[in-house]
Amino acid sequence: MKRTLAAAGIACALLSGTLLFPAHATQRPADCSDLRGLRIPASEIGLHTTGGEVSAANIIAPTGSGTSATGTYCRVEAVIHPVDPQAPDITLRVALPQQWNKKTMMFGGGGYDGTIPDVTGNVPFGPTNQPRPLSRGYATYASDSGHQAAPDFKPAPSLDGSFGVNDEAVHNFAGDALKKTHDTAHFIIRTHYQGADPAHSYFAGGSSGGREALAVAQRWPADFDGVIAAYPAWNAASLNLFFGHEAQVLSRPGAFLNPAEQDLLYRSVIRSCDGKDGLRDGVISNEAGCRFQPRTLRCPDGKDTADTCLSDHQIHAAQALSSPLRWKYRLASGEHGYPGFPFLSGADMTTPLLGMGSRPPGHPMPKASGYGVQFWDQWVRYFVTRDPAHNSLAVDPRRPGIWQQRISRLSALQDVNNPDLRRFAKAGGKLLLLHGTADELVSHRSTVEYFQRVQKLMGPHATRDFARLYLIPGANHVNVDAAFAASYDSLSALEGWTEENKAPARPVVTDTSPAGNARTRPLCAYPSWPKYLGHGNSASAHGFTCHGARPRT
Repeated sequence: MKRTLAAAGIACALLSGTLLFPAHATQRPADCSDLRGLRIPASEIGLHTTGGEVSAANIIAPTGSGTSATGTYCRVEAVIHPVDPQAPDITLRVALPQQWNKKTMMFGGGGYDGTIPDVTGNVPFGPTNQPRPLSRGYATYASDSGHQAAPDFKPAPSLDGSFGVNDEAVHNFAGDALKKTHDTAHFIIRTHYQGADPAHSYFAGGSSGGREALAVAQRWPADFDGVIAAYPAWNAASLNLFFGHEAQVLSRPGAFLNPAEQDLLYRSVIRSCDGKDGLRDGVISNEAGCRFQPRTLRCPDGKDTADTCLSDHQIHAAQALSSPLRWKYRLASGEHGYPGFPFLSGADMTTPLLGMGSRPPGHPMPKASGYGVQFWDQWVRYFVTRDPAHNSLAVDPRRPGIWQQRISRLSALQDVNNPDLRRFAKAGGKLLLLHGTADELVSHRSTVEYFQRVQKLMGPHATRDFARLYLIPGANHVNVDAAFAASYDSLSALEGWTEENKAPARPVVTDTSPAGNARTRPLCAYPSWPKYLGHGNSASAHGFTCHGARPRT
């Protein structure tokens, strides 16, 4: 479909560098239908593409009520075409509210991406009692990162790594699609709002989206004013190597813990370490201080005789997965290992400990095996060997042999491990890092390691001027069946810090799990953690102090 003359005139004005209206203009936005067929010139995109176009634009009527209410907006579907004709398009969606607040929000993806995140949705760990970005008047947008996952892929479309056989698709997934999506979406936004530029631009993502959040801050520091990075898989290739280690450990005869044994280990850790923060509430506030030894659960003679104890093989497996993994060969990214997961990575009954799943790894990989080993299986078959029939268990992450060079090259693409955020900070950017200490798919220890690198490079005071790391006890990956289902209004905090220079002060996180009864805790800046004072309301953040907090200077 050809675009209308009105849209064409706006685009021409933008291409010539002359805006039809000043950036602060308050003119009504163009008709949504004017965007249909709009061509996006390759020259408007900061990385190589062959341009793109808007494939659909439709008015969406108001929906929902209360904090979930969404006003009238124009929903735009667009595609960005690759340079390699064999590579897939990048597909993206933009939501353009009728009442625009002059701000934009880009959402990151998850897993291997392949689907467009919900542009009407919330930021990771977002508040349930506050409007979502689109409801606040943000123009929101997101993409599939440059490939389309099979919608019926099991156990989840976000685990489909088959796009890894194409180099441009891998580069897009590793980060290039972020810039291409940003530039395309902002071209559409300027066109729709008659040449008006956004006053502020934000990014929010968790897991792979958290990695993407750190990537935009490091690679394109002037594109976003504020970034929310939740449970970021910043060292994605290194994490995959750990998942490969996990797959090998759990595939050994007698090593796998069935769900009942996983629950036994989890509850034993809680019994051992809960209360050391001053309160027995099912949440371990200081995970680093938990020194549980799984050998206390040893079955008689070390044999797997019942679900009420662990065999020697199972104890060894649990210890291996909670310990750091190191490899002796060189990766192009410079990474040397992955820190492992705490024993309490799980949730009450329903989420398997350490992401183990309900069946041990094998070949072909069972769909009921843990998400981590599914990631490894897809990575080996499509990214590393590019042989869909390859047995992923035959590749040893510590001694990859003929695959070492390929793994090294992938690490340079996927590990967003450069801690130099000076350009982002100099541009006025602010960063909020959030991670649950019971995360079963991305270790919070890894996020601590990243933050410590930033502090070492930039200095603790310079880091504090633009970044915070908050560890959330009891929160797991994506808040599903968590011991503490975290809810925090990070967007409002980021707005205040970015737009008014008001740094977060005494933030509070709420537990939205059914058993949590809306209890609150202080959200403590790393390295401090919430400790109960021993008196007062134990369901209120006022009854806690951030223990270990450094005094302000």
